[in-house]
Amino acid sequence: MTAREAGLIGLLLGTEEDWPGAFEALVSRLGPVDGRELRTERIVNEPFDLRYHPRYALVIDRLAWWYDLPRAWLKKISLMDDVYLLNNPFTFQAMEKHSAYCAMMRCGIRVPETWLIPHKVPAPFAPFEYMAAKIPDVASRYNAPFDLNAIGEHIGYPLYMKPFDGGQWVGVTRAGSPEELHAAYDASGQRMMHVQAALEGFDVFVRSLSIGAETMSMWFEPSKPLHDRYQIRHEFLTPELGREIVTISRLVNAFFRWEFNSCETIVKDGVAYPIDYANASPDVALTSLHYYFPWAIKALVKWCAFCVVTERPMRINQTTRDYFEVGDHPSLPYEEKLERYRQLADDYLQVEAYEDFCARHLAHLDELAHDWFTSGEFDHLLVQTVVTTFPEHEHEHFIAHYRGLLAAWAADDAVG
Repeated sequence: MTAREAGLIGLLLGTEEDWPGAFEALVSRLGPVDGRELRTERIVNEPFDLRYHPRYALVIDRLAWWYDLPRAWLKKISLMDDVYLLNNPFTFQAMEKHSAYCAMMRCGIRVPETWLIPHKVPAPFAPFEYMAAKIPDVASRYNAPFDLNAIGEHIGYPLYMKPFDGGQWVGVTRAGSPEELHAAYDASGQRMMHVQAALEGFDVFVRSLSIGAETMSMWFEPSKPLHDRYQIRHEFLTPELGREIVTISRLVNAFFRWEFNSCETIVKDGVAYPIDYANASPDVALTSLHYYFPWAIKALVKWCAFCVVTERPMRINQTTRDYFEVGDHPSLPYEEKLERYRQLADDYLQVEAYEDFCARHLAHLDELAHDWFTSGEFDHLLVQTVVTTFPEHEHEHFIAHYRGLLAAWAADDAVG
């Protein structure tokens, strides 16, 4: 029988090296947190006895959303061993973007008009490929003919076609005419798609990264290259809009039991429209977040420490009825619903207890992090990240680029 190691945080990784290296460095420098030593370990995938007892107190999962071997292991250690997981593998598997849209629509959130359309080329789930021979007969009998032009006209152009369960902008197409809509549908093949109203001419596109009880709302430019999408702008939202967007982000996370997630919201004419918020393996790359990267790593360290040291219980089950009772209430105005959702979400995330914990036990983290993110060790990580991300002829340019952005963070952090 393997003994649980009270302060051990497991990292379940794919190919990432930047944020794990930064996370490991900060955790190793923390020292005892309320008398408990924390340490990290990278997890390897191997056969396991379903009755074995894992050593980890908490696991950060960055792999199981696309690889089923670790997903099976995560379900075992959650159901049988109460290991705390970021994120919940059950809702992450079941609640793809389509389910997330449906849930938030019922909650009364302003999701743009969205239709689901059948596959252009009907196909079974990948594990059931042996049923493929039956699909043409099933589709011919029960997939009703539909008028894609009529759907496009109803929604209005321009619009977007995107996979109902997609991510990382793969398969997303803007259609400005019926011809472009048909071309996008023809190219979609076996992927089931959403057709969603476009919100163009907007005020700002916001991407909010939520880690536990903290959220950072950032100005995002989706049309720019990956390294230049997050813009360094402060106080670009009114206090009211800023609170609304953070509330929606927390609502999503509390509802789905995700604590490491990003939410995309378009603000148009002063109104917030969430368009994508099932991103429970969010982008935290140094080359993407740059200026905001230290905040993300600090927030992740703090939330993991809080969950491990306080022995916060893993919540597998959702309490959807609590949220739907608010959403279904016929006389509650939108603003009142938001406030009730905020209370539900803050209670789930234990915001007050978290803030008190950080003030009492992690007050030294800001200075520790500032010292590390301005150190030669971090600069080495930055250079290695650039070298492994960009082609050789761009190395010099991007090393200087990211050094400049992190220097700007360090200067602002020192003032703050």
